[in-house]
Formats: sequence, C-alpha cells, structure tokens
Amino acid sequence: MKSIFFIDLDYTVYFTKPNEEQLMGELYRFLESQDLGISNEAFALAKQEMLRTPFQKVAKKYGFREEAMPDVLAYLRNREVTQPLKTSNDYPYIKNLNGRKFIVTAGFTKQQNSKVKMLGITADFEAVYVVDVSVSNKKEAFEKLIDEHQLNKEDILIIGDDAESEIKFGLELGIDTFLLDPENLHPEAPSTFRGVNLSALPVVAGQ
Repeated sequence: MKSIFFIDLDYTVYFTKPNEEQLMGELYRFLESQDLGISNEAFALAKQEMLRTPFQKVAKKYGFREEAMPDVLAYLRNREVTQPLKTSNDYPYIKNLNGRKFIVTAGFTKQQNSKVKMLGITADFEAVYVVDVSVSNKKEAFEKLIDEHQLNKEDILIIGDDAESEIKFGLELGIDTFLLDPENLHPEAPSTFRGVNLSALPVVAGQ
C-alpha cells in the first residue's frame, strides 16, 4: 500500500488548455511586446509548448534572444495567476487518496503557488515544492523531500505526465511511478504504472 504521494501539478492536477486564457493570455501579450528574435511561426509553436513545458526549456529550444531574457525572466518571477482555474475531471482520484500528499512542480515559485491557490486545492496537500529548472531538477527535489521528512521510498508513488522528468527520476531513485499519458505521447517510456486517466490510482495505491 502507498501512503505518500509526490504529485506533479501541470497536466496532472489540471490541464492547461481549458485554462489557457487565465494562465497564459497575459504572458502571451507580454511576450508579443518583446523582441524575442524569432519568427511569428516559431513563436506560435513556442506558445503551444509553453502549455506543458517549463519556460526556460522552451526559450532555449526556440532560441529566444538572450538580450531579451533578463526582462522576461524578471516578469515571470513576479507573475501570479489571479483568475480561478479548474482542476481536471480526474482530480477527485488524487484528492481522495489516503496519505501524505506533496505537489512537486517545476516553474517559477510565485506563479506555481498562485496556480495552487487559484485551483482551490491548497488544503489537499501537506506542502508545495517548486523546482527552478535553471538550477535544479525534480530528482534533487525528491531526494530533499525524502531526507527532510525521513520517508521510506517503498511507501511513495510519484504521479505525473512527464516521462523525462518526474517519471524518469522516480525510477532512477527506485520509487514506483504512475505515468498519466492521455494522448499516448510516451508509449515506450518506462513506468511502474501508467494510464490514460487516473481512475486506476486507488488500485495502484492499494486503497
């Protein structure tokens, strides 16, 4: 039976697309006012990737102009989501898990914490850990959580959608993982468990 859960936020607790304007509208308009040094076509592709990938990774992939980045990053570090967001239809499967639940999410601290607040789910979790991918990764966050709270890896289940982040790092640490892959984007990715939705969570957790 699993009694401790490390849970991703974006594309796990909620989906970005139904909340796109609340989450991204202001950011898109800000970025459009900046000289990013990329074509309109590349910017359109970058915007779609921003829906599910940390900003710094997108900026590096599409070659955002380095001179523009200090202003953009300063904006993002101070940005907060201020409009209510909607959790996924499967969120009750997370909410109803018995045990200790931690959100472990990558991004900017103010922004990610404001998402949790606007989703109205703060009380459902023991803590929210935000990972700055420019200096760390979720593997280090998991190790820190385990050390701080003296957790037993056998009691932990990691739940998320990113096969190259929380799922990969969880497996490297010898922790069971549940890969949420509704669009079958990672058919070959290793994971202890997987599903197109979260309906199997109670069984997987032994609850």
